Amino acid sequence: MAKAVIFDYGVGNLLSLKTALEKAGLDASIETTTKELTTADAIALPGVGAFTPAASKLDSVKEILVDKIQSGTPLLGICLGLQLFFETSEEGPGNGLSLFKGKNVQLPSTVKVPHMGWNTLNIVKENELFDGIVEGSYVYFVHSLYPVPVDKKIVCTQTVYGTTFTSAVASRNIYGTQFHPEKSGDLGLKILKNFAQIVVR
Repeated sequence: MAKAVIFDYGVGNLLSLKTALEKAGLDASIETTTKELTTADAIALPGVGAFTPAASKLDSVKEILVDKIQSGTPLLGICLGLQLFFETSEEGPGNGLSLFKGKNVQLPSTVKVPHMGWNTLNIVKENELFDGIVEGSYVYFVHSLYPVPVDKKIVCTQTVYGTTFTSAVASRNIYGTQFHPEKSGDLGLKILKNFAQIVVR
């Protein structure tokens, strides 16, 4: 069974993701060391937390993590995990992984923040992560910021909440969702199963 490492960089919500990845067919474990990263068949960066401390915690493993991703290991970033794919965040100082050019910005003040609850996906670009997921499907969000990629070609889905924001990206072996698939019921499990299929192919 393919080994998925959920890298613990001091954020919450790890156990629910571990359970969901196991249901999706991966051997999931929560780890904190570079040794575990180097042997992983897939890596997940989970996320309920703040950008600055998370970016600081990732600094110690950034080089190994980026090398692993560049060598082709599938990466899944969720919520804050997705935001860490980018360079900076309005939430606070610090540098993300810079896998993509772009920044994270605050949701508009015209809506209640955080954006918490179910909302729909507008699929703007087909991707294997969303195989079998139909336009307008509902997924679960908990966030106050969202990524603004420089390269719009990586955007797979958008969602409307006070503004139209990027809710999922994909490029090569890198996949990220602003929503929480592990909290999104059967549909979220389907997305994680699609990720598991990417890992084992």
